[in-house]
Amino acid sequence: MMDDMPRDLTGKPGERPKQIHDAIAHDLGVAIVSGVYTPGQMLPGEAKFSSGLKVSRGAYREAIRILAAKGLVKSRTKSGTRVSERRRWNILDIDVLAWMFEVEPSETFIRDIFELRLIVEPAAAALAATRRTSRELGRMGHALEEMERFGLLSEHGRAADQAFHNMILESTRNEAVISLSSTISAAVGWTTVFARRERAAVRDPMPDHYRLFDALAQGDPHQARTCMITLIDHALQDTGIGSVRDPALSV
Repeated sequence: MMDDMPRDLTGKPGERPKQIHDAIAHDLGVAIVSGVYTPGQMLPGEAKFSSGLKVSRGAYREAIRILAAKGLVKSRTKSGTRVSERRRWNILDIDVLAWMFEVEPSETFIRDIFELRLIVEPAAAALAATRRTSRELGRMGHALEEMERFGLLSEHGRAADQAFHNMILESTRNEAVISLSSTISAAVGWTTVFARRERAAVRDPMPDHYRLFDALAQGDPHQARTCMITLIDHALQDTGIGSVRDPALSV
């Protein structure tokens, strides 16, 4: 249990969020996914929250609507707002995913994210190998050049890495797969940050990426799938957690 009021929402001293309802949603979201507020627990009432942190009731209500849309809370007019059961959370929402990584994500959650990538990205790479255009291949190559130039310790380098993986999904020409691009891209970004935050030295990721790129350029779906599995498995190893949990995902 915690105090009825969350921490200050103003961020760094002297800085005020441009959209206060987003700041409220962020802080409450982080508090929920980190377990400060647990499933079934009642959130502070609108009047108490608003007066305590000197924010408008409208901003608080908008923040609650944001959280409800992500499945984190459920509100009823007379009974107030409670944290939803974890199984109702939309953990693939890019904000929820970011909040998960803002605190200390569990090993199980990290593995789950990598399993999702192993389910989606190898098949996507196989499709992309036969469907990508020369222009898309050129954009992938440019992303790898930027990734190597700036490195994954930089924001620019991580953005290039995300762009590379995103372009593979787009090259599948499959709308259902493409709809996962924002989630997969966010997962790539956050797991990369996590790996380099947890471990001082990790393997150079570029050889894996270039082997995958070559398979895509050659139009070899089997090799593209295999290279993607290897890339993701190595990325999981970089976190220090281990390798692929289920061998069925690596065949």
